[in-house]
Amino acid sequence: MSYSIEEHLMASYETFRKTIQLSSKIESISKLLVDCLRSKGTIYWFGNGGSASDAEHLAAELSGRFALDRAPLNSISLTCNSSVVTAIANDYGFENIFSRQIDAHVQSGDIAIGISTSGKSLNVLKGLKTAKDRGAVTVLFTGENYRDISEFDHVLMAPSQITAQIQEAHIAIGQAICGFVESEMST
Repeated sequence: MSYSIEEHLMASYETFRKTIQLSSKIESISKLLVDCLRSKGTIYWFGNGGSASDAEHLAAELSGRFALDRAPLNSISLTCNSSVVTAIANDYGFENIFSRQIDAHVQSGDIAIGISTSGKSLNVLKGLKTAKDRGAVTVLFTGENYRDISEFDHVLMAPSQITAQIQEAHIAIGQAICGFVESEMST
């Protein structure tokens, strides 16, 4: 069996074409991030594996810079501190690595963005539930297989069932959010 690069890229193209239909929802979420940051709140990002990398990348786009030279924005990834992640996993279980950190740091009015391609990552879902209990706005980035869209404040479903295409859409959506937020916070 031969892997087709062309078929992969065509599937990615189709996912991106469908993702454009989420533009108004993405803009609404972006405005929530702007409001949070203007109110001196914090944006928290988290996920597992490739989604952990996306969380770190997107937090860096805001706390560092995306495209404009501007003041840093309060954006943190909960996957960066390996000592915290491994200590919590060891002492309380992997399913609590985000909820423990959220319980320690997240305040009412903050935003918690969990990334799970399947929408089934127990630690991500538990983290978002803890954030919601603490009064934060909750956002789940997932794929189109996720079914319980009422569980969190906002659910962005990448229009695919294929992990690679979901991940590609998530980073594109995240960067679109970062571009919007940066533009608004620079005015």
